[in-house]
Amino acid sequence: MGFEILLAILAVALVQTFVVKPFGVPSQSMEQTLRIGDRIIVNRTNPSVERGDIVVFSHGATWQEARLPEAGNPVVKAARAFGDLTGIGPSNTAYTVKRVIGVPGDRVSCCDAEGRVLVGGEPLDEPYVHEDHTFDAPDLTCESTPRSSRCFPEITVPADRLLVLGDHRSQSADSVVNCRGGTDPQGCARFVPVNRVVGPVVFRIWPLDTFGRVNAD
Repeated sequence: MGFEILLAILAVALVQTFVVKPFGVPSQSMEQTLRIGDRIIVNRTNPSVERGDIVVFSHGATWQEARLPEAGNPVVKAARAFGDLTGIGPSNTAYTVKRVIGVPGDRVSCCDAEGRVLVGGEPLDEPYVHEDHTFDAPDLTCESTPRSSRCFPEITVPADRLLVLGDHRSQSADSVVNCRGGTDPQGCARFVPVNRVVGPVVFRIWPLDTFGRVNAD
């Protein structure tokens, strides 16, 4: 019996490490595409990342850190170690889900005269955006005083990094949260290392009435 349980744990661990891994959506930052409490499946067999993909990535207490601070409680420490080994339960890593807007080398800014995000000077068509920051021409734009909080200066995405945004723009602590309303791009953006991307979100398994493939468009 114990051997069978061990084999089952090993099988789950291998599947979550190399094939697919489930995650829960903890915040409203990706509404209406993903909602709080959704259970999603990430494809771990696809190493490529493209603009527009919805991805899960790992980090520590901040995006700059790779792991969470070490737990002082021995029970929590043991639970995290088990999670790291098997992919089951808590671990020493936190996870966040966002949409990829800029890949290495992209120049990303906001906004054009219609309030759209630009990549390489070209506006994006983003039908998935929900409750964006207020942009009301001609009274509240990137040229007005005060400046619209939707606006951010042109940011060049470094090599091996990604610029990510939430679909619920006004409620998303994303790559440009510290750049909004500003004009100086130096040091304001936070990027996701490509090697910390777990994979693209491909499926939703809960709630049952939304069961099915997650459409990134």
